Amino acid sequence: MDYHNKLILAPMVRVGTLPLRLLAAEYGADITYGEEIVDHKIVKCDRRINELLGSTDFVEKGTESVVFRTCDQEKDKVVFQIGTSDAVRALTAAQLVCNDVAAIDINMGCPKPFSLSGGMGAALLSKPELISDILTTLRRNLTLPVTCKIRLLKSPHDTVELARRIEKTGVHAIAVHGRHVLDRPRDPAKWSGIADVASALSIPVIANGDVFEYDDFQRIKSATGASSVMAARGALWNPSIFSPEGKVSYEIMEKEYIRKCILWDNDIRSTKHTLRDMKSHYTSLEVPFWRAVVKAESTADVAELYGEQEYYKEHYRLIKSDSNKGYR
Repeated sequence: MDYHNKLILAPMVRVGTLPLRLLAAEYGADITYGEEIVDHKIVKCDRRINELLGSTDFVEKGTESVVFRTCDQEKDKVVFQIGTSDAVRALTAAQLVCNDVAAIDINMGCPKPFSLSGGMGAALLSKPELISDILTTLRRNLTLPVTCKIRLLKSPHDTVELARRIEKTGVHAIAVHGRHVLDRPRDPAKWSGIADVASALSIPVIANGDVFEYDDFQRIKSATGASSVMAARGALWNPSIFSPEGKVSYEIMEKEYIRKCILWDNDIRSTKHTLRDMKSHYTSLEVPFWRAVVKAESTADVAELYGEQEYYKEHYRLIKSDSNKGYR
């Protein structure tokens, strides 16, 4: 995978599932990161081919819940992001999915309590030896690209020194979120911190932070000297941010997303969570319509609320007519 001059969908918990990744790719995203999946979770999964959907599913043993779903359409651009605090377990997780994704990424920037309490995400930033162990182990044992995503440390010097140490492990690229661990999304991203890293390394640096319009891709790239640019909230609010032709309306994007959720049988909890995060940027969630969405118990319920019941019925009519297919 080439990490130069790319527009990238950032990893986002609970929303970076197959429908959003495919939608972003259709509008111009060159690389699409899946949501962070903890190594403990994925190593408990079986890999199954879902012939009904045309997908590859990683299904948790016992619960039969789909932990990760992908398909051939995205095989050359989807990045599987792992939450981990152990090199051996990270490798086991990566080896399970490596034939179905384009690259592996290690999350070293998530500030959420569940990640920090497990020694994962941003907790790794204070453990450079463990970082080196995880990344070196992956590079030695995998043939596909390995990357990681970090946040800014307390000082520019500390950030650059960690980035240099990461570069020595042989990773193919490093993504830098221009915020500190304690910063909140409302705090402006510090592009100068990303620039410090980009000027110090020879591997591609991916800039992340405050990319809300298509023009922001070039703005942050020029300001930081980064090789590529990653969008998170801007892409969640409207995945057509990746299109040089300009964003389509939120209403159109919302319906396109719902159709993708129907087509790929997305988990209803993920669908509602993503719709909520999309919609909250544009309108109040206190309206009766949204309260009805919250109460929806199935994709069929959501389809009806958004006027997509005919699309839903046609899709499931086709599946029913091919019901001899299933997992293999």
